[in-house]
Amino acid sequence: MPPELEQTLAMLSSHRSVLGYMLLTRSHPITIIRHSGVVFEGEQGRKYASAVGRIVESVHRGLEEVSSDQSEPDDMRFMRIRTKRHEIMISPDERYLLAVLHDPAS
Repeated sequence: MPPELEQTLAMLSSHRSVLGYMLLTRSHPITIIRHSGVVFEGEQGRKYASAVGRIVESVHRGLEEVSSDQSEPDDMRFMRIRTKRHEIMISPDERYLLAVLHDPAS
């Protein structure tokens, strides 16, 4: 893994409001490469990984639809979803998806 990615993951893990992160493949099926935080362990982690993959794919398809008349389709760079209890931030890359779960109340 590139050193700058290692540094970013270490920084994320040390932040007090971060409950965990997942680094996922962009391949199908989505696979957890690395994770931090008990919320992403075991079956719960696989559920989150699958949900993040579906969210990204859905947004990608929607952006293709709305930009179909343009020469170069738009693409997602960063997404933030806030729920009653948590906030999930998703940052896609060509090869990876990074998802961070954080408690906005902290």
